[in-house]
Parts: sequence; structure tokens; C-alpha cells
Amino acid sequence: MDFVPPPPPPADEAELLARARALAGHRLGGLAAARRMVVPDDPRRAKGWIGLLLEQALGATASSRALPDFPDLGVELKSIPVDARGQPRESTYVCTAPLDGSMPARWEESWPCKKLRRVLWVPVLTLPGAPLGQRVVGSPLLWTPDADEEAVLRADYQGLTERIDLGEVWDLDARHGVALQLRPKGAHGEDWVWALDSEGEWVQTSPRGFYLRASFTRRVLERRLWMPG
Repeated sequence: MDFVPPPPPPADEAELLARARALAGHRLGGLAAARRMVVPDDPRRAKGWIGLLLEQALGATASSRALPDFPDLGVELKSIPVDARGQPRESTYVCTAPLDGSMPARWEESWPCKKLRRVLWVPVLTLPGAPLGQRVVGSPLLWTPDADEEAVLRADYQGLTERIDLGEVWDLDARHGVALQLRPKGAHGEDWVWALDSEGEWVQTSPRGFYLRASFTRRVLERRLWMPG
């Protein structure tokens, strides 16, 4: 198969959406082969690989910088594994959550808000037991939270950050938050960050990240997108 180099950044949202639609129906293995990318053998050890493949195919330029994946457009790319009915199979990582008191109190100034202001969702059909390369790209969706969705996200963010500021991060788990969760995030068990406890003392704990609940992303997709089974 001939090598397909990464395209230049899309000029506008219309071009980005057209590129994403052109990927729909393709298997990840074929997209990877065209870009000379190795498909990981174990999907459990391939966190971030699908996103990297889609970034290569769509012309994203932010890499690991603290910017939307398409900085000139202000659009973040999020792949989302779905089942045969188009239902999200897991929560979606948004960004890291600083525990040192540096998170803005206002939702509008926060990094989760900036990340979710404009999102290109790319569903990936993920059947149980299917190899990573056999997963199929679905129909994309450009999404901006409506007033109701943003109100839920704002309330969750403010509730979570208030608990963090009070040193109660250890009391927070995946049960807290209607749409936005705070969950441990770390590639290795030895990863640690500093946080303030309820006594105002600095202690070490595992990194945390903001995640969108699968129930929230399911409603987003159901309201706006048809996903072939």
C-alpha cells in the first residue's frame, strides 16, 4: 500500500468535517497501514493510539501541547468507542485536573471548558473480542454544548473543584458528577502529584483527570448523530 503522508491542517471546519466523513467506514488497520503505523497487539496497552492515528489522518497539529487538537479552528478531537448500536462503551478522557489549587473557580475560565467548547466526535465501532485493527470508524459529529448541557457541565465542575479546594479530593470518586467525573489517571502506579489535604498540608496522591460519563456522551450522540451498526 502506498504511503499516505499527513495532510496539512484543515483550513476550516467544513474541510475538517469532510476529511472525517471520508474516514467513515474504514478499518483502523487499513488507515494505520497507509500511514505506516504499527497496530498494537493489545488494545489495553494502546491508550491514545486511536487518537494519534486520527490526528495523523485529519491533520491535527497540537500534539501534546495544551491547545485544542486543531488550534487554528479551536476544535478538539475525541474518538469514542461505541458498540453495534452506537452506544459509548466507556467514559471519555477530557484533560488532567491540577490538585494544587491552581484550577480556576469559574467554569468559563477552566481547561475542561476550553477543551469541550467545540469537539469533533469520531465514533469507532468496537465489538467485543475484535482486534484493534478491525475496528471501524463511524460518522463524525461536530459538537458544541447547548445551554442545558453546559449548565450540567458547569455545575459538575464547580462542585468538584470546591471539594478539591477543601482538600476532599480523596472523598471524590466516579460516583460524583452528573456528566463530568474526577477519576485517577496515571500510566504507572508510581506516578504521583502534590495536593493539599483538608488540614492544608501538602501530601502526595495519584494524578486525577476529568472524564465525561458514557451516559452523557450517549445522549449527545443520540440527539445529533446516526451511527450505523
